[in-house]
Amino acid sequence: MKTTTALLLILGLSSAVYGATATAQERDSDDRPNIVFIFADDLGIGDTSVYGSKVIATPHIDALAASGVRFTQGYVSHPVCSPSRAGLLTGRYQQRHGWEFNPARRDQQAGMDLEQDTLADALKDLGYATGMVGKWHLGQAEAHHPMSRGFDEYFGVLAGGSQFFETLPEGGAFAGNGAPVARSPYNAVYRGREAVEVEQYLVDAFTDEALSFIDDHAEEPFFLYLSHTTPHTPLQATKTYLDRYGHVQDLPTRVYAAMVAALDDSVGAVVARLKELGLYENTLIAFLSDNGCAGYIGNACSNLDFAGFKRYHQEGGIRVPYILSWPERLEENTVYQRPVSSLDLMSTFTAAAGAERETEDSVNLLPFLDGGRSGDPHDYLYWRAGPTQAIRDGRWKMIKYKLTDFTAADLDQTGRLTPPPAGWSTAAPLGLVTLLYDLDSDPQESNNLADEYPQVVRRLELEYQDWDAQLPRPSEAILPAIRSTLIEVDGNSIQIIF
Repeated sequence: MKTTTALLLILGLSSAVYGATATAQERDSDDRPNIVFIFADDLGIGDTSVYGSKVIATPHIDALAASGVRFTQGYVSHPVCSPSRAGLLTGRYQQRHGWEFNPARRDQQAGMDLEQDTLADALKDLGYATGMVGKWHLGQAEAHHPMSRGFDEYFGVLAGGSQFFETLPEGGAFAGNGAPVARSPYNAVYRGREAVEVEQYLVDAFTDEALSFIDDHAEEPFFLYLSHTTPHTPLQATKTYLDRYGHVQDLPTRVYAAMVAALDDSVGAVVARLKELGLYENTLIAFLSDNGCAGYIGNACSNLDFAGFKRYHQEGGIRVPYILSWPERLEENTVYQRPVSSLDLMSTFTAAAGAERETEDSVNLLPFLDGGRSGDPHDYLYWRAGPTQAIRDGRWKMIKYKLTDFTAADLDQTGRLTPPPAGWSTAAPLGLVTLLYDLDSDPQESNNLADEYPQVVRRLELEYQDWDAQLPRPSEAILPAIRSTLIEVDGNSIQIIF
């Protein structure tokens, strides 16, 4: 199963052969893998059948997991869309480079720090053709456009989401606030740098574009970033996918399930095309979600029995479906149970490409998966969103949330708190509540053990302080903290800022 090339990768000897200065002849005989990264948007860990959904069937995602490695403790670096993407695409905690909070519509001219290299930059330097399809959400200005950040080609939505269809098709349906309207300049679909009209259901349009990219670059190493907007709101689906869930009576749940079905079909179509072209065995495919599913869509989704949702730093907000498949290199039907991070894709992808790009936060997972290394890839994983702090090791997880005297009466019609003009202060005048969970025995985070294990709390506090001291302050972030809401945790009223 492991080729000579794979052994060279393990030994770190292949960069001389496969570096960015490789000759055309060397690239013609290149047997480095193609790399395909499929990213779901707000997909809960309980929304695929391979991770335990009892409502939604995802045969293609399940098959992808069976062909490689399914991670049971895969994490993202933030529980909302844009910061999570900024961390993943740079392989660095996004707080290091100032992208700590989700942008608002007013922030569309801002973008992720231009000094940061992206996965696309790194793989392009190694001679890969780079293409992106789908959601960007890291800046709309020219300098922040995907084609200014390492991608040769782009088709997708620069904003945080868009309409899946602009008019309701026959047999289609929407739920909640998902009534179709015309796309605005803010959430338009772009081909390259030009806005285009798209009548096709957006999930299907993105899939077709991904297949075209694979066809066009089948003769050279390529990196495809397929960043779907599904199943993020608006909840909209076509008859093709709704018909599979006619037995589901709750409308939001039915539409959401149909949107996941479209995502699953997309995964299946990509794998099928790779097989048709003889590329599948030597393609590294990753499948993740950018955060947990959203609790504000009427309980239409599932984070299994994990506490919390998107925006929360409990497991339901940051533990996601995480799958790697590479038939030539990784054993099939593997379940990996140690904590890993979305940040690890930078080192893993570039190592597979022949010249590992190390960062202070990204770990090459390949040696941990093929037996070359043992132990945990990370001693600690960290999170920060303004005043919110979180850290975990192999067993323990500590969260500190900001206590508040805001009440539900202070929320606006969108369920958020109206921010001050300069954004939310990250100070906590009423203090922070400390939560400590033993994830070995209580992954549902139902029993706060902070009072029982003060020595564990202190150890994690010190480790967190060491990490936090390396970072700019939240007040120095590129964007102000605009988005905020209230949650209740362990009997406490909490303000979360995201």
